[in-house]
Amino acid sequence: MKKILAIVLALTMVLALSATAFAAEETYTVGICQLAPHPALDQATQGFKDALVEAFGENVKFDEGNAGGDTANCATIIDGFVANDVDLILGNATPAVQAAASATADIPVLGTAVTNYGVALNLDTTEDKVLGGNVSGTSDLAPLDQQAAMLQELFPDAKNVGLLYCSAEPNSVYQIETIQGFLEDMGYVCTPYAFNDVNDLQAVTQNACDNSDVLYIPTDNTAANNTSTIADVVIPAEVPVIAGEEGICKGCGVATLSISYYELGQITGEMAAQILTGEKDVSEMAVGFDTTLDKLYNPDICETLGIEIPEGYTAIEMEEAAAE
Repeated sequence: MKKILAIVLALTMVLALSATAFAAEETYTVGICQLAPHPALDQATQGFKDALVEAFGENVKFDEGNAGGDTANCATIIDGFVANDVDLILGNATPAVQAAASATADIPVLGTAVTNYGVALNLDTTEDKVLGGNVSGTSDLAPLDQQAAMLQELFPDAKNVGLLYCSAEPNSVYQIETIQGFLEDMGYVCTPYAFNDVNDLQAVTQNACDNSDVLYIPTDNTAANNTSTIADVVIPAEVPVIAGEEGICKGCGVATLSISYYELGQITGEMAAQILTGEKDVSEMAVGFDTTLDKLYNPDICETLGIEIPEGYTAIEMEEAAAE
């Protein structure tokens, strides 16, 4: 009897060890769809990957696709992830999340670099909280009231503020409508200048410069991908730009109150790890935020325009922007 018990015990231990080893060796495939190659989005993707590699090491694999700024390509990339039955999908920027939410109701979807999920997904609420279903993620929305306060701090004597944005991006529309209220309460005359796409960006920017003392550009994907086009207009016109995020500020702005997109990606990656291990269900996860905000300025453009930045701002490392 003792021998039988010993054999049973030994078999039990072997099976337990085998199960543990199997669990340890379980691998995950994560699909990443990024809207465009851009420093902010690149940083978010890298932070996301780094967090998952830290959690799973070599047991996590990434299937990455970049839409090259073409929204239609997001759907093609996401359809490939669904066909391959990946374990989780990351949509980096609003069109990527919209494509993922439309393509699958079963695979968990996380977004990052999305301003407002209610607006992006046409939900009843514009509040960023638990969305339900198979979608959650992180928001890159910096406090718009504080961005308005930054504009007032730097340009208290300005009268006309031009609000430059892409009308095809719902989150840009939301930001413009929100910050316009804050700025008008401060006494500024605000005029929205909407461009449809890159084809009319230069003309609309020129019109905005002709009628504005300062411009505000939100976290807008089209603007972020075409900062050189904007800079070619605003710098000769000597009209300063307050930007919604660091990437746009590097290209054509003078200052921004910005989150860290790398940190935002890491937060998203930590959420993904909890979903993959079964610790949490995506349907019950609230939208996350990076609460660390930095007041940054573009030293090159400030010098060109003769703008003096007060204490409390950190210079953007422009040599990195040039390398990118």
